[in-house]
Parts: sequence; C-alpha cells; structure tokens
Amino acid sequence: MEDFNTWWEGLSVVLKIYWGIAVPFTLFFVLQLVLSFLGAESPDDLPDTEIDADHGIPFQFLTLKNLIGFFTIFAWTGIACTEAGISNGITLVIATVAGLLMMGLMAGLFYLMMKSGADGTMKIRNAIGQVGEIYLTIQPHRTGMGKIQVKVSGSLRTLDAMTDDEKPLTSGQLAQVIEIVNDNILLVTSK
Repeated sequence: MEDFNTWWEGLSVVLKIYWGIAVPFTLFFVLQLVLSFLGAESPDDLPDTEIDADHGIPFQFLTLKNLIGFFTIFAWTGIACTEAGISNGITLVIATVAGLLMMGLMAGLFYLMMKSGADGTMKIRNAIGQVGEIYLTIQPHRTGMGKIQVKVSGSLRTLDAMTDDEKPLTSGQLAQVIEIVNDNILLVTSK
C-alpha cells in the first residue's frame, strides 16, 4: 500500500484526473463486455415506444455504452500522451478525438448488428400456427377465397385464405392458420 501512495503522490494533477477516470470506466467497460457475452440486457437494450412505430433502426451516438467507451479510451489516451511528454492541451485534444472515434465505432457496430437482424421481409411460413381474425368471408371446402388478418413477422397483415371447414368462416370470427397453399394462400380453420 505504501508503494501505491508513493506512486500516487508522484503523479501530476492531470495524470491523477486521467487515472481517476480510467480506473472506474475501465471496470464498467469490462463489466459491460462480460455481460454482453453472457447475453444480459442493459438499459440501452430495453424496448421502448419507438419499436411500435418501426421507422427503422436509428443511429444512436449518445448511449450509456458509448459514453463508457468514450471515457475509457479518453482516459487511457490521456495517460499515454501525458507519459509520452506531450503537452496538456494537445493531450486533451488527442484524447477527446480518440474517445469520439471510439463512440463512433461502437455506435456504428451496434447499428450494423441491429440492422443485420431486422430485414423487414415477411416470411409467410411464420403465419403457420398463428390465430387471426377473418376479414372477408371464406367459403367452405376451398370453394372460394376470403381474407384473414393475422400477425406475421411482427406486423398485422391481411392475406388471402381458404378453408376445408364444413361452414363458411365469417367476418370477425377467429381462425388459425394450419398450412400454406400455393406459396401465398393461407389454409385456415375455425378456432
């Protein structure tokens, strides 16, 4: 402990500030990294009202993860530049630029990861097993086509449907999708 006190007392005020930022933010950064690998959610990952509107994935520059990354890289760059003998003003500029680059890199990576997981394409096979509401009457024994409103790939869709049931399925009635006919027509049964 005496070695630490001697080392700490030997630091300049600027280095003490950089070290004071570097240690806690590095711990947060490592904790965040470990939790991400374990699949734990952070407050940045929680759903919010933007998802309902689904206007695409916004590029989020100011998030908790990005700020932790900024201060971690800012502090370590500041320590490195100060130890290398670079003046305090230039060190501050270099550290700030490095932190901003880290924020941009992290924001870009999270943006690309989120965008790659959401292609927006409706996969009609995802309708199988879903329950929906008959929109236009469907005639029995596949004698006529009607329409059903069913949630597919996260969106409510109105799709063509047929049934093998004995009675017609009328508007407002619930029905379950049991099969896909001809690649784009749903086969449904009353629920």
